[in-house]
Amino acid sequence: MENKFKIIVSYIKDLSVEIPSPEALVTIRNTIPEYKMKVDINSKPLKRKMIEVLTTLTYENPNKKKEKGFFQIAYANVIEILDLKISKADLEKIILSDLQIMMYPELEEKFLTILRTSGLPDLKFGNKIDFEKLYKERLN
Repeated sequence: MENKFKIIVSYIKDLSVEIPSPEALVTIRNTIPEYKMKVDINSKPLKRKMIEVLTTLTYENPNKKKEKGFFQIAYANVIEILDLKISKADLEKIILSDLQIMMYPELEEKFLTILRTSGLPDLKFGNKIDFEKLYKERLN
């Protein structure tokens, strides 16, 4: 893939780790296999062919009955679009798939490190997010 964009800067824009009590931490540790990762991607145009892309990962237990924690990271990437004649479809693919595939391993590693040092030392995330598949499903 020829370079249609480059990442100017990446940073953690917002971070939330909520463990309400010691009892909740024990419950969270015991119910971690029930936790699911949700991903949300938003973008907003900036000046000079730049776009801020905000990828938010939320790791939570969908089972509302249990005492639980809430873990969320909002990771911002500012990208510059190098192709001046880029189509809207190509731009969407960059934001929702290409950029995500490129930066996700770093984001996941940062999120895991934060959660492990927040009281979940043995945490491993399950399945990897398939951004290309999500992008293609969105088109259908």
